[in-house]
Amino acid sequence: CKRNQLLDSQALVVYCSCPDQAIAERIAEAVVNERLAACVNLISGLTSIYRWEGQLQRDAELLLIIKTRSAVYPQLEARLRQLHPYQLPEIIALPIHTGSADYLNWIAANTGVLE
Repeated sequence: CKRNQLLDSQALVVYCSCPDQAIAERIAEAVVNERLAACVNLISGLTSIYRWEGQLQRDAELLLIIKTRSAVYPQLEARLRQLHPYQLPEIIALPIHTGSADYLNWIAANTGVLE
């Protein structure tokens, strides 16, 4: 029954920007190995423009696109904060309202604790 509850939780896409390739790969590998994410895409060539401590900033970054489920999101967020070098990392979760049933089932099967 517990396994069915895990499979039924909402699929999510989580965005997290990173300062460089090495950090992005380290974070991606950790969250996939720990089953907090089924897949992480690393998108390079990102320029982020933002205000930090009253100053306009412009940085080259990479974007992690993380596929996970709401059942493991709290653990994923905690792990991202632990692994990330930023004082305030971007961690934004969006629900996947619809998608390929096979892919969504794959996300469910590859996240969470196996029993």
